[in-house]
Amino acid sequence: MDRQFTLEYWHDDDWLVGRLKEVPGVFSQGETLEELEANIKDAYELIVSEISAAGHPAAKTKAITLKVA
Repeated sequence: MDRQFTLEYWHDDDWLVGRLKEVPGVFSQGETLEELEANIKDAYELIVSEISAAGHPAAKTKAITLKVA
């Protein structure tokens, strides 16, 4: 099954650092955008496999609205 995520990334010295906006805790880095994409995929797969191995139930989501001052 294919899922689409948003890769948010920025420059940190000579590295590109990124995260998946929809999956908290999935961060990685790379020297090129292609390397960052490969590394973020690996990080996502690692998180998913650890959750599955630990027997955690799949998380549910709910959209909420917050009033920000």
